[in-house]
Amino acid sequence: MDKNIFESYTDINAREIDGWVERGWEWGVPISHEIFLEAKAGRWSVLLTPSKPVPAEWFAPYLQDGKFNGAKLLGLASGGGQQMPVFAALGANCTVLDYSERQLESEHMVSKREGYKINIVKADMTLRLPFEDRSFDLIFHPVSNCYVEDVFHIWSECFRILKKGGVLLAGMDNGISFLVEDENPRLIVNKLPYNPLRDENLRKRSLERGERDFQFSHTFEEQVGGQLKAGLVLTHLYEDADGEGVGLYMPNYIATRAVKPLTFSA
Repeated sequence: MDKNIFESYTDINAREIDGWVERGWEWGVPISHEIFLEAKAGRWSVLLTPSKPVPAEWFAPYLQDGKFNGAKLLGLASGGGQQMPVFAALGANCTVLDYSERQLESEHMVSKREGYKINIVKADMTLRLPFEDRSFDLIFHPVSNCYVEDVFHIWSECFRILKKGGVLLAGMDNGISFLVEDENPRLIVNKLPYNPLRDENLRKRSLERGERDFQFSHTFEEQVGGQLKAGLVLTHLYEDADGEGVGLYMPNYIATRAVKPLTFSA
């Protein structure tokens, strides 16, 4: 096993994502000034998963008459200058948390270019999030927990930092892509769960392919059941596909909307 296994896998992932951004990774390209102006004019969309826009009604009750009007919104692992500028243009009070320096640099660049304020936080979401209990009205968490081994910790922390009645919007890989070979999605080459921290052969094969980051499959029980176990109430769900590999044949992503109950005692 490579020597970097003794380094935090999240540190390795952050460094690898920095490199992807520098090489033009599609999820690290900030929106243009023109798209920001379109959002200010009420013409906008955002993604939790690769291709299907999030329905505007998922942002209820905080999006009213096309504006957020100061609602406190956290972009969790949502750096890159893609979603947060849109929310800022719509009047949200935005905080973004990410562990990639390059993704956060993009957030700073866009906010400076467009003249809005945003709280930019570098932190590892596998640890306790650096926010007080009941800090946010909305959490926007696009596909990213495939880079984290324990997703229940994330759902538990989201529950803690959401206000009562607050909304969690999350995008997730459904795990199917980890079964197959990238170049031949009809060929099953792995068993699930896919966890290179627990299986040395998986890590060895990824290194042979030149992939130094750590990714993990998660079950529906972990993803949706984990939110329910944390105390959240599921209200909406849709599936999506990225149009690549196994995504040519079936949905390989899900998006969920969940709410922290108003009557919860904590």
